Amino acid sequence: MKLFCLTLMAGSALAGEYAVLSSGFRLHAERHETEGAVVRLYSKDGGIIQLDAALITAFEREEEAPPALREPALPPAPPPTTRDLVDRAARNSGLPSQLVHSVVAAESAYQPHAVSPKGAIGLMQLMPATARALNADPQDPAQNVEAGARYLRELLLKYDRDPYKALAAYNAGTGAVGKYNGVPPYPETQTYIQRVLRKYKQSTEPVPAR
Repeated sequence: MKLFCLTLMAGSALAGEYAVLSSGFRLHAERHETEGAVVRLYSKDGGIIQLDAALITAFEREEEAPPALREPALPPAPPPTTRDLVDRAARNSGLPSQLVHSVVAAESAYQPHAVSPKGAIGLMQLMPATARALNADPQDPAQNVEAGARYLRELLLKYDRDPYKALAAYNAGTGAVGKYNGVPPYPETQTYIQRVLRKYKQSTEPVPAR
């Protein structure tokens, strides 16, 4: 009967099994083949063990280990929005976020690829020469707003935290502020300052007194 059972298994290819011997020992094999009274056990590395079929009482399938549990993959984080970039740049520069937002709104209306007739680029409308001085790529929105916020901070420090002079210099250049020892009499610059500060006043942060 045992030999008959083995014969029925001839040619089967189990994915990992044990040959149970009459002595109680078990031999691991990738598969086995039965030919008459001979059983051949094939190992994974290509080795072959040949046994008398009468020595084998049964074959047991190798229990496969359950697949390792994997934590579900988290969805990729959404890319930062324009407002996220402005908030981060403000934090990095130590400026009130609403002030930087007010400048971005006045400069480009949050359009990251805006280009002015004078050649100013991006969210904070950096001139190419200014961007180079700040070691920034003005076409990259993140670098543009980081550099612009850093430049605004430098101007505030230069003018003793006077937002009027700092914004005038941001808009018209430090040369114009130096020439007039204050806000230059340019309608565009004066309108720009009022627009930025008016928007800033709408926030909960107080506007520094002039």
